[in-house]
Amino acid sequence: MKSNRNLSRAEGRRLGNAALIAFMLGSLLLLSVIRARFSPIGKTGDAIKAEEERQGLVSKDSVKMETADEAAVSTAEDEEGEAHPKTAGTSSGGGGVSTSTPVVTVDATDRVIKPVCYETSRRSDTCEAAGDVRVQGRSQTINVGLLDHEWRVKPYCRKHDAFAQSHVKEWTLRPLSSDGAAPPPQCTVNSSATAFVMSTGGFTGNLFHDYTDVLIPAFITAHRFAGEVQFLVSSFKSWWTNRYLQIFQQLSKHEVIDIDNDDEVRCFRNVVVGPTFHKELGIDASKAPPGSSMVDFRAMLRGAFGLERATAEPSGDRWDIRRRPRLLIIARRSSRAFLNERAMADMAMSLGFDVRVGEPDITSDVSKFARLVNSADVMVGVHGAGLTNMVFLPAGAVLIQVVPYGGLEWLARSTFQEPSADMQIHYMEYMIQLDETTLSEQYPKDHPVLRDPNSIHKQGWNALKTVYLDKQNVRPHLGRLKITFLEALKLLPHGQQQANNN
Repeated sequence: MKSNRNLSRAEGRRLGNAALIAFMLGSLLLLSVIRARFSPIGKTGDAIKAEEERQGLVSKDSVKMETADEAAVSTAEDEEGEAHPKTAGTSSGGGGVSTSTPVVTVDATDRVIKPVCYETSRRSDTCEAAGDVRVQGRSQTINVGLLDHEWRVKPYCRKHDAFAQSHVKEWTLRPLSSDGAAPPPQCTVNSSATAFVMSTGGFTGNLFHDYTDVLIPAFITAHRFAGEVQFLVSSFKSWWTNRYLQIFQQLSKHEVIDIDNDDEVRCFRNVVVGPTFHKELGIDASKAPPGSSMVDFRAMLRGAFGLERATAEPSGDRWDIRRRPRLLIIARRSSRAFLNERAMADMAMSLGFDVRVGEPDITSDVSKFARLVNSADVMVGVHGAGLTNMVFLPAGAVLIQVVPYGGLEWLARSTFQEPSADMQIHYMEYMIQLDETTLSEQYPKDHPVLRDPNSIHKQGWNALKTVYLDKQNVRPHLGRLKITFLEALKLLPHGQQQANNN
């Protein structure tokens, strides 16, 4: 009996020890679970990233800086606007920045964790931030809450062009406050709109650059805010802004601010610094927010300037002159001028066209000239900024680009041929031959300018521009041009109706 009692006590002690050990192991297991749930220590990189993304604390896109050497070896897709991420750091206004999708990361109290600066193409950088945003225009500084380093950007879409960038001021995004730093600037003006900082430096004043470098990128960037965006314009030119004021008023419900000369501390909840560039005189709809295609841009222009014609359709009134297709000749005077303009007009009228001649320049009333272009069914002009007015042509109209002598097909293609498709415009070319250019009167027959244009191209853009763009006027052969005009007529509803009637 005694031995049995001793055995029972031993078994009891062993069972108690086992229970204690089990309890301790369970506690350790529970602590491990709690630690794994609330602490990133011990997690793999992927696990940490997934957890942070789940909690909304960081962007889903990695961020990295593209160095100058990396930019030099970027693929052809980069030229077309493929985006790449940018690291946390500073950019001096020429470096590449990017991310596949512009993301602003915000925590539960709507405070900025980190702004995202990204490269929309090798032509443009954009920074976006949300939370406590304070803009000081005179110093080109934007203070952002919880920002942990500076970002710098020049808000103009031609960052690869040193000359253009020399006329664009650099903007700095800085932390709102830091240890030992001066107190943050106090707000003097508060706004619920999104601040949009852009520049009208660079090459503004040239019609092509007005649209391809500034107005179309501004539309891509601002249209998504449905009017609740305020343009803060750096390198402000009052004459330029007034020239396009109707466009700004279509995109924004707020006053346009000359931000460099502004003494206020303007406070916003969101800011975008630098517009988004896609391609020359165009928008890549696959990369743009919904409702931001070139069709939408052109619809916005019709609203801005009161343009009546969305499509190149003839009038229903049989006595209306608009039943005749209208041909608009874009005239030039300083270079690349038509030397037989009157004869061209007479020939076009003999084909049944109602002919108009327009000469756009920096002093032209944009609304008035836009209405003239919108009334046209065919627009013809020598390669140059004036052809940018194609943005006002109705869908289904025809653009005829007269390409000067000198192997300039590549230039004609990238500037006006490629954009025409997205604008729903028919495109045609008339190539100037040697007997149609005044260059044949300026140089001997065996001169490289006439015999070997490619040798001039190899000397660089300035040599090419001086010879083939600045020194050349043209005299199209009326017989060849007549064939082009007849082909254009066949593309129009007017010509198709005439064919059906016959």
